Amino acid sequence: MKIGSRGTQRKRPSCGHVKRSSANPTRIRRVLVLVDESNITSAAKAANRKLDWLKLRDSLVGDRELIEMVVYAGLPPAMPEWQAERDKKNKFLHWLRAHGFLVATKEGAPAAESQYKANVDVLMAIDGVELSHEMKPDVVILLTGDADFADLASQLRRRGIRVEAAATATTLGAGLKTAANDFVDLTELLNSFDPLT
Repeated sequence: MKIGSRGTQRKRPSCGHVKRSSANPTRIRRVLVLVDESNITSAAKAANRKLDWLKLRDSLVGDRELIEMVVYAGLPPAMPEWQAERDKKNKFLHWLRAHGFLVATKEGAPAAESQYKANVDVLMAIDGVELSHEMKPDVVILLTGDADFADLASQLRRRGIRVEAAATATTLGAGLKTAANDFVDLTELLNSFDPLT
C-alpha cells in the first residue's frame, strides 16, 4: 500500500493488470478527408445530380473537427485540343481552393480517341499515408468507391486510425468495404442535391 498526499491509502496496480487509458468520449475527433474527384463526380452524374461540395463536406464531417479535405483531380492534357476542357477544370479547381479545399492535381495524357487518362490513385495513396502520419487524424474518410484503395484503408487501420469509405452502394468495391471500419452510403445525400440540367 502507498499513502497518498492526503493520507489516504491507494492500491498500486499489480504488474499483471496494466490499466489501459480509455479514449475520452468528450474529445472531438479529428477528420482527414481524401477525395477521388473523378470517382465521386461519376457517382453524382450517374445519380443525375449536381455535386454540392460544401454540403458534401459538412455531411461527412458532421460534428467532428475537419483537419483537411484534399481533392485529387486529373487535368486534361496541356494540348490545344484539350484547352477548353482544361480551362473549365482549372476554373472548378480554383473554386474548390477558394472554398477551403486542398487540391492536388495530376497532368493527364491522351488515351483513346477524345479521352484522356490522369489516374490519381497512387498520388492519393501515398499522400494518405504521409498526411496521416503528419496530421495525426483520428478518422480518415476515403471519398471513393474504388477497391484499389483497400490497401490504403488497411495501412491506416494498422496505424490505429479509423477509416470510413464514403461512396454510393452501387459504386463501392467489395474490397474497400471490407477493408474500412465503416461504409457511408452517399445515395440519399446525392439524391438531395439539385438535378443536372
